[in-house]
Amino acid sequence: MVKRVFDILFALSALVIAAPALVVIAMWIKLDSRGSILFRQERVGLRGRPFLIYKFRTMRSDAVAHGLQITVGADPRITRSGTFLRRYKLDELPQFVNVLIGHMSVVGPRPEVPRYVALYPNETRDLILSVRPGITDLASIAYRNESMDLAAVGDPEELYIRAILPAKLEHCCQYVREQSLLLDLVIVWRTAVAIFAKGSPRRSG
Repeated sequence: MVKRVFDILFALSALVIAAPALVVIAMWIKLDSRGSILFRQERVGLRGRPFLIYKFRTMRSDAVAHGLQITVGADPRITRSGTFLRRYKLDELPQFVNVLIGHMSVVGPRPEVPRYVALYPNETRDLILSVRPGITDLASIAYRNESMDLAAVGDPEELYIRAILPAKLEHCCQYVREQSLLLDLVIVWRTAVAIFAKGSPRRSG
């Protein structure tokens, strides 16, 4: 109950404070490339229920049909505005709407696409999906350079599935077992520091 109240108050405050920036970002995206302002994608949420996650579009409108479901390095599908938005995680601001709806929390395991959730070990999947997914989490901080790491190998999806995804799941399980309001506040603070730290490119997903 306390977590849900925190989520609602935080999301409302963030959307009100960011309202002018949301308008500017929306206009920039529209002028920068063809396509919708928002990107919608099915993710797996609480108790395995699918939902549509909202983001500002940072890739060409045909990106899904021409590449992986993960972002790799200086992905040519990323638009000019998208590079900046991803750098400062501004593309994820619309997810505060997901929080208000009840699909997500401010802090929680990042929601994955069904393709990758199908690879979770059963017990791990049950544990992670027992809580609402979040906008940020421990794995987001630990793997903020993920896209650069993936760009350094010949088969980025193989590396993601074999090494990065299992490591992320460990962070997710740790969060679920230790979750508290204090931990959420610590993660929010660490996320802000990571975003604005010099030379820290953002994670994908």
